[in-house]
Amino acid sequence: MILGTGIDVIEIERIARAIDRWGDHFLRHVFLDNEITYARRHKAAAAHFAVRFAAKEAVFKAVGTNPQLSWKDIRITNDEHGRPLAEILNHDFQDSIYLSLSHSKHYAVASAIITKTDPAA
Repeated sequence: MILGTGIDVIEIERIARAIDRWGDHFLRHVFLDNEITYARRHKAAAAHFAVRFAAKEAVFKAVGTNPQLSWKDIRITNDEHGRPLAEILNHDFQDSIYLSLSHSKHYAVASAIITKTDPAA
């Protein structure tokens, strides 16, 4: 059963400007250490930061206000096959999050779907 959906699109240049202006202060406010390390490994780091920013926004929208989340309560990673994963930290969140991410030269987009976790599974 779907409990919530969220989508976000952002201009990659907006995140690049935030990084240029506020540097590590911005990055450490929004992202966890593993997310920063992951994005910085790529030539187009701003695109990877932007798509993870969009992913967190999409999760915020899908979850709603219960629980009340902050940027660093959401961890965006990839599984062993490269599929994106979202995990809610520091909260008793038992539902499943399905995440899709994409970016082009100028834009990053993310979609999140929250479903009820089947206790029998």
